[in-house]
Parts: sequence; C-alpha cells; structure tokens
Amino acid sequence: MGLNNKLDDLDKRIIRVLSEDGRIPVKNLVDRLDISNPTINSRMKNLINSGVLKIAGLVDIFRTKGLILALVAIRVKDDSKMDETLTRISELDDVHSAMAVTGRYDIFAEVVFAGEMEALYNFMSQKLPALENIGSSESFVVMKSKKKWLLLPPGLINRWD
Repeated sequence: MGLNNKLDDLDKRIIRVLSEDGRIPVKNLVDRLDISNPTINSRMKNLINSGVLKIAGLVDIFRTKGLILALVAIRVKDDSKMDETLTRISELDDVHSAMAVTGRYDIFAEVVFAGEMEALYNFMSQKLPALENIGSSESFVVMKSKKKWLLLPPGLINRWD
C-alpha cells in the first residue's frame, strides 16, 4: 500500500468486521469472509504496517468517571506553517486528534483530560500558547455524546490513576 492507501474490497470487508469486533479471532474472520488464514494475516499485517488500521482498546469516556473531553478550535498566525503546527499540536500529551479544517478556524483538536477542569485550563493557558504560530483558540467542553469511542492519548494513559 502506498501513501494514498487505496483499499480494495477485501481490505474493506476485513476492516468492516474488525470495526464490529476488534477481538475477533482470525479463525472466525477466515470463516466469516471465506478467505484463507494466510491471506487474512497478510492483509491485516499490511493494513497495520501502512497505518490504515490500528487495533486498540477504545473507551467510552462518558461511561468512565473522571475524564473530560473538549474540542479546541484554533486559528494559526501563518498558514504556510499549518502542517508543522498541526503536527506539534497532535504531539501534545492530552491530544486525541488534531485536524486541519475549513471555515473560520484552521485546526480542531480533540483533547481528553483526567480529573478536574484545571487540566483544560492548563492546556489552554500554557501548553497551547507555548507553541509557535497559535493566533487564538476557543474551547468547547463536550457534555454528552453518542457513539463516541476514543483511543486515550498516550500522555493521559501514563498519568491516569
């Protein structure tokens, strides 16, 4: 698979089944998709190695006490440094994902915090402004969500008590 990661029908079928149950045994995938074991293993390995697929434990943070989810909308100072800024934001400990977007903001970051609102305050008042190229930002605390499963950011997992 190249940089564009063109998926064929079999790749999509494998991903569809794994999206329903990421713990499904390969034997069950073989039976369900009527594909050989070596083919399933090879395809899964290629999908994972190419960065298209990650099999992980996702958390419903609204069923987990002590976690806060917020969306942070960000305007950059210099559009020519957008990709660098997007990368630097995505590398912050509390960031689940960072996305370049259209509209009045340039970047949305999905951030997850353990504990109190103080963590969001620290992110907004210290961590984010410390990055170069941040013009302004606005945060939105998510009060409730449906069908929102998250892979917790590594920085949060390491600090979560």
